Amino acid sequence: MAIKLKIKKGDTVKIIAGDDKGKTGEVLAVLPKEKKVIVKDCKVAKKTVKPDQEKNPEGGFVNKEMPIDISNVAKVEGE
Repeated sequence: MAIKLKIKKGDTVKIIAGDDKGKTGEVLAVLPKEKKVIVKDCKVAKKTVKPDQEKNPEGGFVNKEMPIDISNVAKVEGE
């Protein structure tokens, strides 16, 4: 049975719990099996990247948005 979520990709949401509480942002991706969403510029983690000939020849650090539980976001009305 498929899980129906009220939040879709492209919606504007407000973070209601966690370190980024009060921030608003656009939903970049929805992960229905995990019941999580990825919000632009929220819950950003610094990840290390190994050197790669094609994508990142120098390696180093990359800022990446991490998933947030869907219960910690609320859809902003009036879009």
